[in-house]
Amino acid sequence: MAIYLPTLKQLQYLVALHEHGHFGRAADACFVSQSTLSAGLRELESLLDVVLVERTRRVVRFTPLGNQVVAKAHRLLREAEELSELVQSHGAPLTGELRMSVIPTIAPFLLPRILPRLRAERPQLRLFLREEPSAAAIESLHHGRADCVLMALPFATGDVDFHHLFNDPLLVAFPHDDPRDPPQMIAPATIDETRLLLLEDGHCLKEHALAACNRPELRASATMIGTSLHTLVQMVDNGLGLTMLPEMAINAGILAGTRIVARPLISDHAFREIALVWRKNSPRADEFHLLAEELRAG
Repeated sequence: MAIYLPTLKQLQYLVALHEHGHFGRAADACFVSQSTLSAGLRELESLLDVVLVERTRRVVRFTPLGNQVVAKAHRLLREAEELSELVQSHGAPLTGELRMSVIPTIAPFLLPRILPRLRAERPQLRLFLREEPSAAAIESLHHGRADCVLMALPFATGDVDFHHLFNDPLLVAFPHDDPRDPPQMIAPATIDETRLLLLEDGHCLKEHALAACNRPELRASATMIGTSLHTLVQMVDNGLGLTMLPEMAINAGILAGTRIVARPLISDHAFREIALVWRKNSPRADEFHLLAEELRAG
C-alpha cells in the first residue's frame, strides 16, 4: 500500500493555522493567498484520509489527531531547518539569511547603534528581525521561526545554548521633584511599592526588576500597567509613580525631554544579562558565537 508523505509546505500551512487560529492570518504568515492555504490543507487531509481541522464560520478547531500532527510537524520542520543550516554552516560565516527575534526592551535601544556597522562589515548577511516578548521569542526559536534570539536572562528558555554579551544594570527612575528624593544609591527597602510602575506580564524586565529588589510583597502591590518602557517613562514624568529602567535604555536617550532622575539600585542582582540564544546543538553555533561577538562590539 502506497503511503502518502506530506510536503513541508503543507506542514507549514498546518502549523501556521494552528498558531494563528485564522485562515487569513495564517495565509499572510505563509505569504500565500487564503485559497492556496485552504486548498493545501484540504489536499493534506484528503490524501491522509483524516480530518485535522474542524471548520465553522467563526471558529477553527483542531481535532485531537490534528493537534498531534501539529506537534510532529513542528519537529519535522525544525529538522528541515537544521538540515538547511548544516549546509549553510559550511559556507562563509555570517552570510545569507538569518532570522533573529529581539525583545522589545532591547530592540529600540541597542539595534540602532549596532546595525549600521553590522551592515557595513557583513554586507552578505541578510538579517531579518522580529520584535516580540521573551516567551513568544523563545517559542519562535523552538518552532523554527527564528534562528536565534537577542534577549535578557534569566528566563525560562528550554534546551538552548547562549553567548553572554554583557550585563545591563537596572536603575530606579522617579520624578525630579519627588519629595522623598532618595540618595545617590537607592536601597530596595526604601521603594514605595504603592508607587512602583512595571511592565505588564509577558515582559521579562518585570521579573528582573522584582528579582533585583528581592521583596516578595512588590509583586502584589506594584502596578503592572506599562506596555512599553516609553509608556512607563511618560507616566513617571507626569508624577504617577516611579519605575525601573535598564541602563541601556537610559544611554539611548529614553529620558531625553523629561524631568526624570535615575539612580542605581543597591542590590547584588540589580542587572539583567543580555545574551544571544539559539537551539542546542545547532550546526550554526560557531556562526552565532561570531554574531554575538559582533553585537557585543557594538
